[in-house]
Amino acid sequence: MSDFTLVLLAAGNSERFKVPVKKQWLRIGHDPLWLYVTNRIKESLPNVPVILSAHSSEIPFISPLCDFTVVAGGNTRQQSLKNALKEVKTTYVMVSDIARACIDPDLISRLIAAKGLADTIVPALDVHDTVVYDNTTIERNLVKRIQTPQLSRTEILRRAFETGIEYTDESSAIVAIGGTRHFIPGDERAAKITHAGDTSALECLAPPANFVFTGNGFDVHPFEEGKPMVLCGVEIDSPFGFKAHSDGDVAIHALIDALLGAACLGDIGMLFPDTDNAYKNIDSKQLLIRCVEKLHHFGFVILHADITIIAQTPKIGPYKDFMRSTLAPLLQIPIARINVKATTTEHLGFIGRKEGVGVIATASVHYFDWKNG
Repeated sequence: MSDFTLVLLAAGNSERFKVPVKKQWLRIGHDPLWLYVTNRIKESLPNVPVILSAHSSEIPFISPLCDFTVVAGGNTRQQSLKNALKEVKTTYVMVSDIARACIDPDLISRLIAAKGLADTIVPALDVHDTVVYDNTTIERNLVKRIQTPQLSRTEILRRAFETGIEYTDESSAIVAIGGTRHFIPGDERAAKITHAGDTSALECLAPPANFVFTGNGFDVHPFEEGKPMVLCGVEIDSPFGFKAHSDGDVAIHALIDALLGAACLGDIGMLFPDTDNAYKNIDSKQLLIRCVEKLHHFGFVILHADITIIAQTPKIGPYKDFMRSTLAPLLQIPIARINVKATTTEHLGFIGRKEGVGVIATASVHYFDWKNG
């Protein structure tokens, strides 16, 4: 068994990336960046245990896609690493960031070869430009650009984090408690993705697959006297609404399921459980906004949606155009790509008996094309 564990950090919020997609969910072919980077490093380390630190809300979507340990991250990079270290059982730990996507196997080999030379082994690049700090020019030969992955003794790294001081890399924390650090040559190709434009310089990253995904959704709700009726975010003139935990907008509920189905992100009950009082009587348009945001974060763009409302009563025809114009901005697509249809069951079944309404929805999505903006 290997004497070190690979830890990859992917729990950040991508605040500096400035696009709707979280950078760890950029698609390289079909793979999200976190999976692509992990598998790329694993090719050089086939027998090494792997731990991925991820945002807690994303773990249910990450775990089915991989065969390594996934732990909840924290509010900072250091806290995420501390959480991961609880699962490390080996003498050494190699830590890197998912944002450092194009790590070369030679860099990994240099780290491992230097393993016994210090408490932490760090790839670093020299600085060739003039460096000014606080309006004073300093000797550039004394300045280094620190990279990851870094290979450290596990117990020393754990002790270094007990101080409570936040550090931007592992080696700084280890040196601060008196540990030793050894530099190895870094690699310009191991640049970190921080801003959206950084991806253009990374030659190892293939564009997202040109693929369209389709999902469907179906929902029904019975009528409830004295409650406002809302369909597709539009209030309908009716003496009754829908019996439901939320406002009962059965059309938006079916649409959310269609969107989540297209993106393989579960279903509406997984995202907005009806056992949670936070969603009691909530405006379903707010649920749709959150669903769209989720799809964007996970690297998807909505192409189109088609909704069929099955109702003996009320009459839907007068509201269809208003429904389309209401939904289009929520989906962030042109109105020409959202369609609303209505039909009846010819008086058959519970819908025909005017006891409720059913809705079928279909939606299609594709990957966000980060390569071409």
